Amino acid sequence: MKRVGIVLSGCGVYDGAEIHEAVLTLLAVDRAGAQAVCFAPDKPQFHVVNHLTGEVTGENRNILVESARITRGNILPLSQADASQLDALIVPGGFGAAKNLSDFATKGAACRVDESLALLTQEIYKQNKPIGFICIAPALLPKLLGESVRVTIGNDIDTAECIEEMGGTHIVCPVDDIVVDAQHKVVTTPAYMLANSISEAAKGIDKLVERVLGFTE
Repeated sequence: MKRVGIVLSGCGVYDGAEIHEAVLTLLAVDRAGAQAVCFAPDKPQFHVVNHLTGEVTGENRNILVESARITRGNILPLSQADASQLDALIVPGGFGAAKNLSDFATKGAACRVDESLALLTQEIYKQNKPIGFICIAPALLPKLLGESVRVTIGNDIDTAECIEEMGGTHIVCPVDDIVVDAQHKVVTTPAYMLANSISEAAKGIDKLVERVLGFTE
């Protein structure tokens, strides 16, 4: 059975992993007959947002503990991820990708990425295994891989310019499709960068998971 590493960044679109994207990814992996192996950084998240009001609260929460809500507790610290034990890597979006897995939300093209995520992604890449990033997460790939990788975050001009500034190549893409960089075995999809419903997000995510697993054959 193929083992797909899935890196989460908390629980909730505004301060963590986008829950629909995470669950749709887990569902697609399971339906494909593969095993999801989930990870998240064991450290405080950037901040906590009240998802009812959109306001930042004064709470402190742990990224791993919050991510465990989505995975029913079946998750490991990202520092324990071993690329040699995985066949592929997928990272869902949500603001957590730009706030907890990196500081892209505040630093843009000058961002730094979580060290454990960088190590895992680079090892997966060196081992010629496929990578799938969703929503805003693809913005981190040029920084992570140090390559002019072809990615999409949909059609947001400012984010696309940041990707180009970091050395990536941004491709405009509709919500229900994917961008495939076959040379680097990288697959990306806009999901909730464009989606107006969970079913719209699912179309691109299903294609992404199918293509990522196709690269493992």
